[in-house]
Amino acid sequence: MRDAGLDRAIDAAGGVAQLARKIRISQPSVSNWSKVPAQRVIAVEAATGVPRAVLRPDLYPDLPHNRTVSHNSIDPVDFARAQEYALLATLLAAAPSKKLLDRLAGLSGDGTPLGQAHAALAESAMREITGQVEREYFDLFVGLGRGELLPYESYYLTGFLNERPLSRLRADLAALGIERAANSSEPEDHAAVLCEIMAGMADGRLEASSDAQRTLFEKHVSPWMGRLFADMEKAASAKFYRAVGTLGRLFIEIERQGFSFAK
Repeated sequence: MRDAGLDRAIDAAGGVAQLARKIRISQPSVSNWSKVPAQRVIAVEAATGVPRAVLRPDLYPDLPHNRTVSHNSIDPVDFARAQEYALLATLLAAAPSKKLLDRLAGLSGDGTPLGQAHAALAESAMREITGQVEREYFDLFVGLGRGELLPYESYYLTGFLNERPLSRLRADLAALGIERAANSSEPEDHAAVLCEIMAGMADGRLEASSDAQRTLFEKHVSPWMGRLFADMEKAASAKFYRAVGTLGRLFIEIERQGFSFAK
């Protein structure tokens, strides 16, 4: 029997087959779910617009997406950081659904560079059509054989996938008590996974000290993710994701500065 969160996702996608297609897995796999597997929550959220707090409230009881949950216990700066990382994780995990594009179109920005990047993302979301963004995501990150960009730490640091940066990251995550989701389709050094981990640390879902957050960022995010976003800004296939690249690049630089001041 399916739970309520999975039913919402299937309805939003237009059926089991459509949901499977959007997150690029087989239809029988989705048909066998009783609830959205932990390792698929981010992709399903991005594909359907159903918030992760609805898909798996047992795993995400207190997220920025769940506006009814109080976040008074979280430092406002950390809460904003968690929102930013969660947004980037969602957009890197899968192409956004129409519902998510509509939500992004409502973003507003101030006069800061990051605020202007939010406004540019909102304008891009207003302009784009869901099917076109899905194709863009495919061309950028999947492709026929490979996408234009490979959003993995190992690739950016060594030129190859599944190299020593991944094994080092796994050792560092194990030391923090963070385990890979069973049957995850992506290794831990995928940019979406790392952004999700940083979001969990920032909002307290993953227990980690400020020093642990800074260490993980400096070892496994700062050395390469800004370059990924810069490459996204100038990628031939990028239209909507050009605005995502600008937002990500600016945010990673802000994080780099923030952690350097905290030393």
